[in-house]
Amino acid sequence: MTGGATAETLRALHRDRAAGDPLVLPGPWDAVSARAFEAAGFPALATPSAGVAASLGYADGETPAEEMFAAVARIVRAVSVPVTADLEGGYGLPAAELVERVRESGAVGVNLEDTGRDRALTDARAHADRLAEVRAAAGPELFVNARVDVYIRGAADPVKAAIDRARLYAEAGADCVYPIAAPPADLPVLRAALGDLPLNALAGPGDPLAELGRLGATRITFGDGLLLRARTDLTALATSLRDAGGL
Repeated sequence: MTGGATAETLRALHRDRAAGDPLVLPGPWDAVSARAFEAAGFPALATPSAGVAASLGYADGETPAEEMFAAVARIVRAVSVPVTADLEGGYGLPAAELVERVRESGAVGVNLEDTGRDRALTDARAHADRLAEVRAAAGPELFVNARVDVYIRGAADPVKAAIDRARLYAEAGADCVYPIAAPPADLPVLRAALGDLPLNALAGPGDPLAELGRLGATRITFGDGLLLRARTDLTALATSLRDAGGL
């Protein structure tokens, strides 16, 4: 971690976003993609665990911690903008060790999910306690994005569950909450319930980014969506080379 000022820069990018002007954070999976996004003018980047996993030849959720941290470090070294890293559930590391590993990678933010190793939702209070431990270990030198997995884990009332969990996580020290896969129609309800708390939305294919902002998103990320788009383009190139024998 390069210091509190850089983490504070990331926080500042989330503040006072006008409706229709969300913070858009592309998700690089390697140094080449990170440099491309920086060159396009994006002020910060957010690595996706699924995208990094795919680039390393793993299924989502199966990347060894050592390889994930090494991949994040390569991305951070490749760019000059702040990088926040999706570290899944934290790989079972104690909070102090997790924070130290993030510091060593150079990332200034983390995305931590409330899905356990059994692929089920963790107890909300237990996860809030975990986030509080991370915050205590990191102080202000880490931007914490708390992923809320109620939509993808089939909660009975995902809107209420997302609001309840988001409030707990914010009280524990999270800077932003991320109800992944919340449909756009739910964003205004979440926004109204969470007040000024930064709200991360997942953009799907064809989602107008400005509209997601108008509906309540402070920040927009893409999961592995950008890698999948690049893979489609690369597949088309490979097919062209095979069929035409040249570029």
